Amino acid sequence: MSGGFIPYGKQYLDEADIEAVTQVLRGDWLTQGPQVGWFELAFAAKVGARHAIACANGTAALHLALLALGIGPGDAVVVPSITFLASANAARYVGAEVAFADVDPQTGLMRRADAEAAIARAAAQGWRVRTIIPVHLAGQPAEMAGLADLAAERGLALVEDACHAIGTRLPGGDGAMVEVGACDRAAMACFSFHPVKTLATGEGGMVTTNDDALAARLRRLVSHGMVRDASAFQDGAAATGADGKPNPWYYEMPEIGFNYRMTDIQAALGRSQLDKLAHFLTARRRLVALYDAAFAPLAPRLLPVARVAGAEPGWHLYPVRLDFAALGLDRSAFMARLRALGIGSQVHYIPVHRQPYYQQRYGALELAGAAGWYDQCLSLPLYAGMSLADLDRVVAAVSGIILD
Repeated sequence: MSGGFIPYGKQYLDEADIEAVTQVLRGDWLTQGPQVGWFELAFAAKVGARHAIACANGTAALHLALLALGIGPGDAVVVPSITFLASANAARYVGAEVAFADVDPQTGLMRRADAEAAIARAAAQGWRVRTIIPVHLAGQPAEMAGLADLAAERGLALVEDACHAIGTRLPGGDGAMVEVGACDRAAMACFSFHPVKTLATGEGGMVTTNDDALAARLRRLVSHGMVRDASAFQDGAAATGADGKPNPWYYEMPEIGFNYRMTDIQAALGRSQLDKLAHFLTARRRLVALYDAAFAPLAPRLLPVARVAGAEPGWHLYPVRLDFAALGLDRSAFMARLRALGIGSQVHYIPVHRQPYYQQRYGALELAGAAGWYDQCLSLPLYAGMSLADLDRVVAAVSGIILD
């Protein structure tokens, strides 16, 4: 093996990122200081949303979004089975049921028909569906136009799981291109800044929305449910001093919330990373185009995932579909051979409805599209700092195994 190990994904940090964090460490605030607010403003401006609320991670973002909508026991949430556990678990955190939807086996994305089928299954169980969570897998957007129409027809809220999709653009309601996170068709969009994502803050998340009331509730819920705004206090006598002014130490908790706050350390890193978003997206898109061209001769044994028409993905992952049966090699052996050559890979994802917890709760469920995607998917290395030499090594290794 020549060269170092090539992981399937990793963060890109430069001296500007390190200096941004160092400045916070030399300052007065480590937890909730001015950097968090500045990051929120910059992020909202970048994606074109009215509000952005920073939080601890992408899972917290999804949980907060469902809490803000008032989803709870007696409700159900439609979630595609091809996603990370968090998309479904967030519904269970608030006491709602999960109505698993199938996906397109060529993209891993939920379509309107998949959501409709999940709603029908939920109705047969006596569940009341109130929310649909489209997941923008690998950076490609789900079928937002069809899902938005379905949500409008049924009186449902859309919450985008955009944890893979910072920088993705798609046609909006008026036909113009909009950023994922602008909430053109959704009540809220949720993001993750885990190190393998396009933007890294260590751990961290964000919820965007254009709804003032949802934004206000999200800000309460992210910090224990506390309010410090005197106009919102219910106990006016306790809130004010003899001079009639609000007591500086006073707060109230009208509803219970969580400690889901982002730190100033994370926010400073996030602001610095956000400045490089255009570079990150360009680098990732270039690598994807090079992969596509290099792998074209390997079809149909290897196929890049089908592309969403009209979209400009901010690629988080580079998943391919491999016909392991035709290769006479199972996925585990394929991945082991790559690893022996110094190349990492990953599977995104095991269908969530197959997890023991959900099988015990809901029983067996057959979702052919999710099964088809899972049987063939494999994510190959993709990250902004990946060199062309690294890409050549991946292509040579994958081609060698397939053509062996």
